[in-house]
Amino acid sequence: MARLFTVLAGLLMLAACGATQLDETPEDLGAFKARILHVYTEKALQWPLSRDADQSEWTEPMQRALTARLGRYQGAQEYDVAVTLEGFMLAPGGVPILFSPKSVAVVNVFVYDVKGALFLAEKVQMEIFEDTTGESALLGSGHSRTKQEQIDGLALNIADKIEEYIAEKHAEEGWFNPRAADAAADADVQQAG
Repeated sequence: MARLFTVLAGLLMLAACGATQLDETPEDLGAFKARILHVYTEKALQWPLSRDADQSEWTEPMQRALTARLGRYQGAQEYDVAVTLEGFMLAPGGVPILFSPKSVAVVNVFVYDVKGALFLAEKVQMEIFEDTTGESALLGSGHSRTKQEQIDGLALNIADKIEEYIAEKHAEEGWFNPRAADAAADADVQQAG
């Protein structure tokens, strides 16, 4: 029995350490600067077993998280990022330890290069799960979190996943690399200043 408690305590500590934070270190996004960050939730489906939530309850938390994460980049090239919430399941109270469902959301992501007038990402679908904390690991988030806390946590994880995704695309495919004309204009501005 003591071994079981030791294992559970270790799992709880690991789960708590992995929680997504609003102010995590910025990624390398090259010349990225968000011109428009748009969230669309009006057609989201609430899946069976979910706590009841109106689609409009998602808009502000998702917009806030997206702005906090992507609005902080001040590169020389403008991009639009749109996120559509497609569906969600906010974990209800389960049977602690035996059945502890996790909240989940599915979003589509669009990234548009303003100057290049083309989509870098068009309808890329992502499945996002909530973080597990010490309490939710045992009790399930339906017992340990309010509906608003679940939405806020998923909104932050959505923004985090999008930021990581576009950082990977920057590293692997050169998204947001400085264009020669933009780099020359930046150099002219710096010399004039």
